Order: sequence, then C-alpha cells, then structure tokens
Amino acid sequence: MGAGTRAPEGRPLVVCDLTQSWSPSGGGGISTYLREKRDHFLNRTPHQLVQIVPGPEDRVTVNGRHVLAEVGSDTVRGSPGYRFILRTSAVRRLLAEHRPDVVESLCPWVLPWTAIGHRRRFPDTALVAGYRTDFPEAHVYRVAAARFGERAGRAFRWLSYGYAEVTYREFDRVYALGEPARAALRRRGLDRVDVLPLGADTMLFAPEARDPAYRAELGLPAAGPLIAYAGRIDNEKRAGTLVDMFRRLPPELGASMVMIGEGKLRNRLMEETRGLPIAWPGFEPDRARLARALASSDLYASAMADETFGVSVLEAQAAGLAVVGVASGAMPDRVPPGLGLLGPVDDADAMAANVVAMLGNGGGTARAAGRAARTHAEGFGWTATFDRLLGEIYPSALLRAERRTAGDRRSMRQSAAFVTVD
Repeated sequence: MGAGTRAPEGRPLVVCDLTQSWSPSGGGGISTYLREKRDHFLNRTPHQLVQIVPGPEDRVTVNGRHVLAEVGSDTVRGSPGYRFILRTSAVRRLLAEHRPDVVESLCPWVLPWTAIGHRRRFPDTALVAGYRTDFPEAHVYRVAAARFGERAGRAFRWLSYGYAEVTYREFDRVYALGEPARAALRRRGLDRVDVLPLGADTMLFAPEARDPAYRAELGLPAAGPLIAYAGRIDNEKRAGTLVDMFRRLPPELGASMVMIGEGKLRNRLMEETRGLPIAWPGFEPDRARLARALASSDLYASAMADETFGVSVLEAQAAGLAVVGVASGAMPDRVPPGLGLLGPVDDADAMAANVVAMLGNGGGTARAAGRAARTHAEGFGWTATFDRLLGEIYPSALLRAERRTAGDRRSMRQSAAFVTVD
C-alpha cells in the first residue's frame, strides 16, 4: 500500500505539504489532517514529510523524518489563531532546500502558485492539490452576495471558478473530499480529480469517553439534553444560526448548549446570550478532552452550508452523537437517513424543530441515531485515507510528472536536431 510507494529511482519519497490553514494548538480540518498525516508517515511509512506552515517567526523543528517549517506571518484579522503567508520567497527557499518529490498544496491562495513556480525550476516535482473547501461558493460568493448583492456574488463566483480552473490545470493530480466537489471541478474541465475521504480517530472519539462531570465544569444544568458544536465561531460556520436555533427551543425541553471554539463572532454571541444555558469554553486544544466533551453531550448541531467533508461531524458521530444539520454541501453524505435530521440552510426554525424531533420524548430517537452514527463512523479511518493518498493519488501524480519530463526531454532533443553548426 502507501508504505511501498517509492520515488522513480526506488528510494523513499520526500513529501511536502503547503498550507495557510494551520494553527499550532488549533483544530480545523486541515490542522487535524496534517497531524494525522505526520503520525502516519512516522509510524507506518519510510518516507520523509516536510510541512510548511505559517507561524509567528521563521522556525524549523525536526522530529526524525518529520520537518515542521514555520514561516513568519501576520495573524488573520478576526481569526487570531491563524496566520497568512505572504513571504513566498521563504517558502521557495525551503522547497529548494528539501527538493520534495511531491508537493501537496492544501489551500487555494498564494501557495499553489509558489508550488507551480518551484516545479518550473525543478520539473520532475509532482504537484498534488487538495480541493479542501469549495472556496468560490463558501469564501467568495456568499461574502460578495452579502455585501454587494446577488448578481455581484454570482459574478465573483464565476471568476473564482475560473481561477480554480487555471490554477489546478497546472497540477498533476487534484483530489476533492467528496463527489459534489469533484463534479464542480469537472464542470470546469478538470479531469485529473480523485475523491479522498478523510477519517476520524474512532479509538479516541468514542461513546466510552462520556463523563457525567463535564456539565458541572461548564456550569450548565445537570438535567436536560446537551447540544454540542465544535468549530470556528464565525459567519462561514453559521454560528449565529445555531444561537438563533437555541432561542427557538421550547423551555420544557430543558436543553443546554456548548459552543466549543474561537472566532470573530464569539465575543458578540457570548454577550447576546448572557443568561441562557450556553457555555463558551473556547477552543479545546487537547483532542482527548474534545472527545470527552462530545461523548458527554446528547446531540451535535452544525449550520455550516459548505462543508466539503465534515471531519468535526464525523468525530461527533464517532462519539455516538446524532447530528442536526443542513441539507447542503457534504452534510447529506455525512448524515444519511437514520443518523440525524437535515433542514434548509439558514432556517433556525426548521433546525429547532429537528432538534425537538431528535431530543423530545426522552431523547430515544437521538440515542438510537447516535448508535447508528457510531457504526457509520467506524467505516472511516485515517489509515485508509493515507493508504489511498500514498497508494493511488501520489503514484498517479508521479507517473504524470515522469511522463511530462520525458516529453520535455524529447522536445528538447527534437529542437536541437534543427540546429546546424557551421
């Protein structure tokens, strides 16, 4: 499988990840992926992994065959846990120093073109892009439509898909996290696109992590169901919709809610919900404590409309929770019938009704769906993710890079044949 993949000359691979979406103590789908990938490389493969990420200063940390290279970057406004690399010269130097066989680009902005520029200097480098977020929809259209109107939003979305097409045509292989995202790329004429399902640590995230003392730590009532959410507390994740949903729940349900995470809406929503049984513990950097928090809850809720996979949803399911969400993005794949209920996007009334349907009458419906969700989550493991990445996607990219460089050499020889020497 993946451990057997080799560079063309038979040695272990040198792989480099490039991303803007990194928080040293944070979560998020990409940060989780990078940590799981590091552990997989060190424990299950002979390969070397270099991960280039933003940080407060230039710093390189070496742990055996793993290199974490931080590039000094400014923080992102409204998301202090994240930084954005603009010093591409530093990234270019790191790439030239490590000369990776495969560069995997995990974000759409700036760094993909740094990888493309590196490949132009070192043509035998295979480029792989992870289409982790449907950014023309989630980051461009929704923001532009809210600020400038629907017509402008559609125009910016069209331009963004054009940017994605131009960018990802330069890559030897692209992977999406689900069929809808792959279909969106194929509509733009991109045909070298695979689907790479992500995973969850089902040993760590498990119903057995439940702790009756968790609510008391949060200062929440001991009785009644507890609804959990874990992720950024911002507009993209629709955190405000979750609060609106909670306000619409009938008092007799006796529900409480915990919003685990940081984000630019957190302080405002905390102030607006003062007096309600909603806890705001902030971001939880300890994965075992996050697993405990989820397993100690009774239902998971997410209003995110543009999930391309939904690792946080899968982790909640692994913890034995049914899910109430929205019928958009990857959510229908993560929450098929019997594992929860989905409703329209931005419809707090419908979401509240679905919460009541799951938790009402003693919560039996949610418990049954939670047991089914746990079984569903057991089918997703990180080992399968990285076996597919190393055993199928990387070899396809390496083969195309080899054919591409061989074609370039033939072209050079053919051009030289026309040169005459007097």
